Formats: sequence, C-alpha cells, structure tokens
Amino acid sequence: MKIASAEGDLFKDLNEIIFDVKGLVHPPGKVIAFPRFIPDHSGNRSLEGGTYKKIYNLSARFKFLEQNLPMYIIYDPVFDEKLCEVPLENVKCHYKPVNRLRELRCGEKLDELERDALEFLELLKEHTNVPWSKMGISGSLLVKLHTRNSDIDPIVYGTKNCYKVYYALKALQKDPKCPFKVYSTEELHELFKFRVKDTHMSFKDFVRTESRKVLQGRFKNREYFMRFVKDWSETYYEYGAIRYKNVGYAKIKAVVEDDSETIFTPCSYKIRNVETLEGVRFPIEEIASFRGRFCEQARNSEVVIAQGKVEKVRDNSQNREYFRLLLGNKPSDHMILG
Repeated sequence: MKIASAEGDLFKDLNEIIFDVKGLVHPPGKVIAFPRFIPDHSGNRSLEGGTYKKIYNLSARFKFLEQNLPMYIIYDPVFDEKLCEVPLENVKCHYKPVNRLRELRCGEKLDELERDALEFLELLKEHTNVPWSKMGISGSLLVKLHTRNSDIDPIVYGTKNCYKVYYALKALQKDPKCPFKVYSTEELHELFKFRVKDTHMSFKDFVRTESRKVLQGRFKNREYFMRFVKDWSETYYEYGAIRYKNVGYAKIKAVVEDDSETIFTPCSYKIRNVETLEGVRFPIEEIASFRGRFCEQARNSEVVIAQGKVEKVRDNSQNREYFRLLLGNKPSDHMILG
C-alpha cells in the first residue's frame, strides 16, 4: 500500500480491522493509523458477511490494540510518543475518498445516505466548480459500513479548493432555501454529550465555539462534518525532517495571531502574548491538533485558553526550533475562548 493522501483514507488489515490514516508523514514501511471499525458479532454494521462495531475515542482504540494487536503499538522517536503503526505488508485493502465518490456518481442503485452524500457534494460543486478529483467521501460511507442514521463525511483537497468550498458552504448555510443548516442549541446539546466524553469542557464554552462553525451542521436533517486536507505537494516532508520532543503539559492563555490554517486537518493557530497559567513554561508559538473537532475554535485577535501537551519542534528543513501546544491526546485537552 502506498499512502498518497492524508486524513480521510481508510484501510483494512489482514485481521479484517479497518483503520483510519493519520497525517501525511509515516515511518518507512509503515503507516500511522488507528482502528476505527472492528469485527464484532454484536456489532450493528455489516460488510461482506461480517459484522462490525465502531470505536470512538482514543483511549478505547489503544485499549483494543493493547488487548489484540500490541505489536502495532510503537514508540516513535520522531513524534516522541506511542503510536499505532501498521506494517504495509499487513494492509489488505486501501479505501480512498475520491474513488468512493466516483463510485457514487456512477452508481444506479444508491441508498438514502449515498444519495444525500452525492447531492451534498453536487451542490458544492455547482457553487465552486472545484474538480471532482479534489472531492471525496470519507467515514463509514467510504467502506460501506454506514447505517441509516450515519453522518455525511465529505472531504476536499488543496488549499484553494478548500477555501472556495468553505466560503460557499458558509453562504449556503445562511440561505433558508438551501438544505445546509447550522446546529440548533438543542442539537448542540446532543453533540456536547457525545464530545464531552473525551474532550472535557463546560456546555457554555462548547456552544461559544461550536455554534459558529462552518464545517459541521445538518444537511437534509442529516449530520455532516466537512474535512479540509491540503494536497500532498503542499505539505509533504520526509519522515524525520521535522522532529518533536515532549517537554511537558501546560495550560496557557494567548491571542490568536493567524487563523489561516484553522480549517484544515491537521489544524494550527499562530499565537502571541502567551501567558502560562499552569504547567511547564516555554515560549509557545503555536497551537496544533490532528483532530477535526479543534478546527475553527477561534479567530484572529481572539483570546483563547488552551490546555495540552507542549512539544519542542525541530524543523531541520528550515534549521529552526520552536514550541507548540498539541491538543487531542487526553480528555483534559481543550481550547476555549478566553
């Protein structure tokens, strides 16, 4: 298997477990990914005669790996943490979002979710003229493990394409005639009950950030989460060219200086006027995350309070070192408006 895309790709290993790929940079001969759908006789999802269940939070994924596939848990010296790294020879099938969308466009007997997902991207295509080759469908629909109540997980590739779609979607959400809708307060409460299990914060803080996000909402009464990923050529660097060192845990207060990278997965926020409230003290320049839920958390000039792992980043390509706060590894990690 050759990894040629970023977030959104899924693959099946020799144990019939389906993993989601994380990032663009992978160790030689391996791919960094985490189990998402696992074979289970009590599962409510069917594929090729088998039944599956979905694993949601990171702790549950690691617990499953520890009990069933401990050989996949590797300490990675480049990222300075334990990751799930699957040898390429163990990959049985690679699922790409662009290919799945092409399949839907050519399909004649689509189910309700497939029709809704296709219509979702057709409308965005109509308003942006982004090439079909730069759009795809991820999530459970990508591997045909969706249920009647599954979400739509569209994905767009390339910075220019992503911004075109972002602004089009933002406009469509304000048009009462369009099927794109932002979450209501009641719907946000349901989303909060799901998210707070592994990202701790108050409902008030949750609503302040989530109520204005463009990347999520409802389409024809079905939930969606949009993922924007940069092209391979825009972000690729060799494994080891940038190295990360865990230097502790901290809670900080800062002002967002540049929000131009906040709609992408992974996302990042350039910050200034950093004040350490708790934990280790370093001159942090950036808040980053590989998790989509931390996209669009804040805008330029807004004050934020964030808590997460502090990393020293060594970028050998630019002969530069700096510190960043990484969100998403622990339930206590969060980012709220100050």
